[in-house]
Amino acid sequence: MSLRQMEYLVAVVEEESFTRAAEALHVTQSALSHQIKALEREVGGPLLERMTRGVRLTAMGRAYFPHAELAVRSARQARRAALAAGGAESGELHIATVHAQAIGVLPKVCARWARAHPGMRLVLHEYATTEELYEQMARGIADMALGPRPKDWQGPVTVVGRERMVLVVPHDDPLAARDSVRLAELAHRPWVRCSLEPVVEGRRWLDLECERVGFTPQTAVRTQHSSTAVRMASAGVGVLLTAAHELIGLDCAYVPTDPPWRRDITVFSRVELTGAAAEFTELLRNTAKESPEIAS
Repeated sequence: MSLRQMEYLVAVVEEESFTRAAEALHVTQSALSHQIKALEREVGGPLLERMTRGVRLTAMGRAYFPHAELAVRSARQARRAALAAGGAESGELHIATVHAQAIGVLPKVCARWARAHPGMRLVLHEYATTEELYEQMARGIADMALGPRPKDWQGPVTVVGRERMVLVVPHDDPLAARDSVRLAELAHRPWVRCSLEPVVEGRRWLDLECERVGFTPQTAVRTQHSSTAVRMASAGVGVLLTAAHELIGLDCAYVPTDPPWRRDITVFSRVELTGAAAEFTELLRNTAKESPEIAS
């Protein structure tokens, strides 16, 4: 079996169509079908089930596909890394991240990168949760990832900053005028919970810290995106714990925790970062130093 055959299989699955996959690969549909059949003979059974509308993986295909997908993505990453190490000023750098980081720390970094490297395109892969981010990075979706420190990650992890965590409340809330707030004071307040909450020691930080001061936080609403959670908290639905830099440009009131708490912002990858990925990481670190909400 060849890498090209695996690439063809990945394209068919991603496009859910032989026709669209052939167009994306710039080959004829007959050539694509021939290579898929050759791959199935090599593997020893059908990988795809041809349906009236589209295709889907067979049981054998579901077992085979993750390995083929990783091989294809690894080959693409290897080519991008080699070109970057060779001084190429064109191509792509793929970055995976969660939505909160994409709207928080990344815009200024990406703007500086675009000015310094106009020929190299950045491709962002955004995910709603850290769990989804870690899963996709393990599958080789991108050259590097930006997010909270992953648990039990097998590859390199680099801390590029430490984001300050704050509590979001309505403007007319008495807490808004405070310099800081202890969690124990919030035992009887409802909370806005977000899927992007920080995780420490395998547990949500809010649950862990509230337990330490003697109460369980009562959830008023759960959201997938931090921007939605901020608006909920600003409207008075409940108190929200979030990173201060995520609030830039938003109309909301917030107050630091007592004691203050920060969360690592990390870059992680499956292999050591070189070339453009290493340079982008350094740019992230330097930009973080300039932000009062992110300590280096």
